[in-house]
Amino acid sequence: MNDPLGFIPEELRALEREALLREVRALGSPQEPTVTLDGERLILLASNNYLGLATDPRVVAAAAEAARRWGAGSGSARLISGGTVLHDELEARLATLKRAEAALLFSSGYLANLGTISALVGRGDAIFSDELNHASIIDGARLSQAAVHVYRHADPSHLTALLREHRGGRRLVVTDTVFSMDGDLAPLPSIVEACEREDAILMVDEAHATGVVGPGGRGTVAHFGLDDRVPVIMGTLSKALGSAGGYIAGSRDLIAFLRNRARAFVFDTAPPPPSVAAAIVAIDVLEREPERPERARALAGRLADGLREAGFDVPEPAAAIVPVVVGSSENSLALARTLRTAGVLVPAIRPPSVAPGTARLRATVMATHSDEQIETAIRTFAEARVGSGA
Repeated sequence: MNDPLGFIPEELRALEREALLREVRALGSPQEPTVTLDGERLILLASNNYLGLATDPRVVAAAAEAARRWGAGSGSARLISGGTVLHDELEARLATLKRAEAALLFSSGYLANLGTISALVGRGDAIFSDELNHASIIDGARLSQAAVHVYRHADPSHLTALLREHRGGRRLVVTDTVFSMDGDLAPLPSIVEACEREDAILMVDEAHATGVVGPGGRGTVAHFGLDDRVPVIMGTLSKALGSAGGYIAGSRDLIAFLRNRARAFVFDTAPPPPSVAAAIVAIDVLEREPERPERARALAGRLADGLREAGFDVPEPAAAIVPVVVGSSENSLALARTLRTAGVLVPAIRPPSVAPGTARLRATVMATHSDEQIETAIRTFAEARVGSGA
């Protein structure tokens, strides 16, 4: 009898031959500046816990108290019985953070993008997407069944040309604001102007910007002074805010529309109360301690400067992401192994997460890293480069 899954072993062998086979790491400790992996203590430069709030005692205590009071899970979708006053409170806090009229929670940022994009446009409409957008944007565009037009990375002129070429139906422009693998900022003022001029809807993904970029960590929209000019703002709770979940912020009408039309909200169990309570307190901390975003950006800048001094080609970081492009998947894996042996954990990022030939190490900092830990990481990178002959 034929095995209907018999193709899988060869697929796995092909991934291994191409240095693209992935395995899940199992940490033996929380997401802190140093972690335990397979019994080793390592400096962690691989987490999106940019402000260190995932392990902040105040955030953890809020999650624990919410679990005791509200339970570990929500039990159902918000439109059934899964919503609590905690969910309402967090949505109000997120709307205030983003200077929007309202906000809507999703179970993840991935679902927020899928649900929102596929609700706003459909067959007969068009999406205009930056070529380096996150996979959740790409998948949301595919799910929508709208025509997809990809513009060159961070190129408003190309976007404008595509908008003028493709008219009719609803037109949605979607872009990351801080790109997850390159760490650079989208040229948002010019994109806003293009959308206003060409009568297109603009949706931005602030996943890697919220909590790190802009005044008080409010994000790239605030950084450029574009409040009230970006109608659809997406973000996550799982990065700088140290919790789990995603959200959309915008007008009351937009949120009411998504509450009824975004299938990833309508048919999904509500985020669990501990995560919601944790995010509320994380926003409290962010508002009370604006030095945290400043610290994260400063450490990223120091890491980038040090890596350039060591001979690596590293761009100036806009947020907390410092990419070190290596080229081949094999070389990126080799560098990551060398660093781990020396006590620094940085992941090798390979296709399809990045384009072929641009495999890299994606280093990220936390506001809670010490200056000494960053200097140690720089020295370790430098020694690894000399040892490899690169």
